[in-house]
Amino acid sequence: MLRMTISRFPAMLGATSSTPSSWWSITHQTLSTIAVKVAPPSTLHYRRRFALFLSSDSHPASTVDPTQLPLQEPSSKQATLKSGLYLVGTPIGNLEDITLRALRVLRSADVILAEDTRHSGKLLQHYSIKTPLLSYHKFNETQREQSILKRLIDGEIVALISDAGTPGISDPGSELAKLCVKANISVIPIPGPCAFVTALSASGLSTIEFTFVGFLPKNAGPRRERLTVSSKDSATQIFYVPPHKLSQFLEETSSLFGESRRCVMAREITKMHEEFWRGTIGEAKVAFMDRQPKGEITFLIEGKMNCEVETPSEAQLEKELEELMSNGHSLSTAVKVVAAGSAMKRKAIYSLALRKFGKQHDGVENVG
Repeated sequence: MLRMTISRFPAMLGATSSTPSSWWSITHQTLSTIAVKVAPPSTLHYRRRFALFLSSDSHPASTVDPTQLPLQEPSSKQATLKSGLYLVGTPIGNLEDITLRALRVLRSADVILAEDTRHSGKLLQHYSIKTPLLSYHKFNETQREQSILKRLIDGEIVALISDAGTPGISDPGSELAKLCVKANISVIPIPGPCAFVTALSASGLSTIEFTFVGFLPKNAGPRRERLTVSSKDSATQIFYVPPHKLSQFLEETSSLFGESRRCVMAREITKMHEEFWRGTIGEAKVAFMDRQPKGEITFLIEGKMNCEVETPSEAQLEKELEELMSNGHSLSTAVKVVAAGSAMKRKAIYSLALRKFGKQHDGVENVG
């Protein structure tokens, strides 16, 4: 039976048990029972040094620095990790935003897959983690997949981290997770920070329904198509916007969402220069006309207020269809995009498109 006593020494040596206000005592009798005796608050005016004595039938008492002790020793079941792919959430800025479980997994893993080994190396160094790093990013993930799968099949513990946040969310990781699921290899999420969730929680916009769009397509046509769908959605829309593309983003959203739509620009979340800017899209255009914010930007736009979509006129539908097809979309794709934000049935819009633009289409089977 292990007996553990934590003692607070009195100011004068030689104090006896007759001075209970000078002592804290903790007797560890079983794994689930701890008796605690605390001195009255009036006696705790000064900071004192603590000594920890561990004693048992077979080991002499020893002194341990309590500052080096964990808050809670993991059980033997917790201490042993099973083989598998661990998706570990890491800080998006502030290094303190990491869980104790994440640190334990990173220390216990056989290898850590990192988007940028130099960047992640700073995090590991900060927490004195010596686990080997292996680069895993969008340019080499295809080449790495089979060798990583082999390590997992052989029973290794593989941790995957991104530069910041949760792996697989606009970062490498989703494809590897899919492969592991297909191969019946365990995929274990280790929850942690995520930029869009953090921004949404403090945005002041509706959190009941939201759509995470992430980074928009680079090409103008697909980008406008995505924004058109978002502009007609009643849920809060969330985007990741590179700082140098903010002006372009505001120009495009103002024409589709309208300048009066409320929005929030969150940047450098959890970092020293964290900023939450709130206003309308029109006000944002003016505010950032001559100022390009630095750092990662999460941009949120409130959903369309009127949930009932008005039935557009044929002229409006024709204009939207023509604009989409002029940007390189096929007739059927243009019909799908227009129908997504319209109360009219897709087949009705398709019939209109055939009358106005002829039979240059992909086939009726794509319209359904």
